[in-house]
Amino acid sequence: MAAKNFKVGEYVVYPAHGVGKLIGCESHSIAGTTLELLVINFEKDKMVLRLPKEKAQNAGLRSLSTKKEMDEALKMLSVRTKPRRVMWSRRAQEYESKINSGLPGSIAEVIRDLYRRSNDTEQSYSERQIYQAAVERFVRELSAVEQLDEKTAIEKMEGSLRVA
Repeated sequence: MAAKNFKVGEYVVYPAHGVGKLIGCESHSIAGTTLELLVINFEKDKMVLRLPKEKAQNAGLRSLSTKKEMDEALKMLSVRTKPRRVMWSRRAQEYESKINSGLPGSIAEVIRDLYRRSNDTEQSYSERQIYQAAVERFVRELSAVEQLDEKTAIEKMEGSLRVA
């Protein structure tokens, strides 16, 4: 299957880092082989990633979600679920895996499961860390898809959480 042709200037999602902007394509000659690299800037993380074009698909690089996909992920935030009785270490692994999938629906599940109302019990440090990572990933894509500033995107996400 051929890799999608991304356009310079468009936002893309790299599962391990979230939303970045494709700022260029470069050719580098390494050990006599010419490599075509996609250059992706992750402004919030102050990071630039150079990804070989032929490895983009295997790395999971994708275009931003559609508005419809983000709306479905927002709906997922309002669905009530029963607490799971699985050891925290196992759940933490599952949550990290869902965040690193880069899929808004999976990230929304993590946010929903770890969301605590002010009258609920306190979160542990590791729960807060995972929750914060999920919120950052989700909000960055939501704000890019809907062309919102991050504060407005957070308010929209929290509105969906409060419905539950």
